[in-house]
Amino acid sequence: MTLAIHGGTPVRSAPWPSWPPPLDDGQRKLVTEVLDSGLWGATQGSVCNDLAAAFADRSGVPYGVTVGNATLGLFAALRGLGVGPGDEVIIPAYTFVACATSVLLTGATPVIVDVDPVDLHLSAQAVEAAVTSETAAIMPVHLAGSPADMDAITAVARRHGLVVVEDCAQAHGALYHGRPVGGLGDAGVFSFQASKAMTAGEGGVIVCREAGAHGAIWSACNLGRRLGGEWYGHPEVGWNLRLTEIQAALLLPWLDRLESEIARREAFCAQLATELDGLPVTFVPQPAGTTRDSRHLLMLRLETPVDREFLLAAMAAEGVPIDGGYPPLGGMAALHQARTEACPAATAAAADVVWIRQSMLMADPAEATHVTEAFAKVLTSVI
Repeated sequence: MTLAIHGGTPVRSAPWPSWPPPLDDGQRKLVTEVLDSGLWGATQGSVCNDLAAAFADRSGVPYGVTVGNATLGLFAALRGLGVGPGDEVIIPAYTFVACATSVLLTGATPVIVDVDPVDLHLSAQAVEAAVTSETAAIMPVHLAGSPADMDAITAVARRHGLVVVEDCAQAHGALYHGRPVGGLGDAGVFSFQASKAMTAGEGGVIVCREAGAHGAIWSACNLGRRLGGEWYGHPEVGWNLRLTEIQAALLLPWLDRLESEIARREAFCAQLATELDGLPVTFVPQPAGTTRDSRHLLMLRLETPVDREFLLAAMAAEGVPIDGGYPPLGGMAALHQARTEACPAATAAAADVVWIRQSMLMADPAEATHVTEAFAKVLTSVI
């Protein structure tokens, strides 16, 4: 059978589900109410506060602060927890660049360490080996929607007196030993960027458990003001990092359908797992302790060497576009200020792991067969 990239008939010609999904009635109603009210700023209305409270409650902690994006959220969380110049923050090598740049915004140094070679999440063993007298924080990432092994990571943090900021950008609704992510460390940050499981185009929310941290994080996001203090009193240095009420109105009703969307993606993944049997393609497993994977991405490992650029192009030509995933952070020129440990597992992942994105996972499970047909067609041609 001729590959579509060479002029053959593609496996799939129909489009995959678009992202984001169409607005529902609750979103339309609340957005219209906010637009009609004229109270569009976070300091004017109540929807941003309602969204922050809802995310805090779902994370099992009492406090939340909405922000303009999750990169700024990670920065504000670190700063509110006392991280600054001269400190080091340990981050995983297989993640998005914002983990490192948020650390640099605080004046601290990112320390890039390896991930577990099996599940690709931050390795507690690598964290332990990288701790120095300058280490102040650890930033585990709940990669692709599955939770990092937080018991192991927080144990390292307790031994060394470090704070833990969870990057929950991809993990809305994920559970670890039955507990929601975001409330497992000292602070957690969720993203509402365009590709995420809940989106307003951009945005984020920080959740935390301690009143003191909440006050400091809120101040960092609100121009250095103090909660309950004078409007033109600015006892600390801070910034305007706020979300808008219009964005919050898109997001708050989404919480009502988040569980059903996770279930929909899980059904597609479950069907694909059975379809892949016999092909040299396997699921990257979930870390120990995963109760629920929110399936923001499905990470697949290629068990046979394949030219990645050809694979990506050929799969796209078959109507099944897949993603090449992250390059290792330590190789990025922009992060020359970081301290980078040896990261063989992240390097290997950059060579043999590909992703299926969230929008495809929202398709009917019966359509998983298109993924396996495309893999079989393309891989048979090159193996």
